[in-house]
Amino acid sequence: MPIDAPETKMVHTHRVACDGGEGALGHPRVWLQIPEDIGWVECPYCDCKYVYADEADG
Repeated sequence: MPIDAPETKMVHTHRVACDGGEGALGHPRVWLQIPEDIGWVECPYCDCKYVYADEADG
């Protein structure tokens, strides 16, 4: 049985909050900081990947 890849979300800020997005089935809300030199961060609970996308990039 294949495992689904974690979700990837494009964001326009370097600080994001993740709560799993499934209401009561999610996880505690955590605040994540996207390092400017890397440009992405993964949630330690659900492995959702947040990628910084500058609005000028298109």
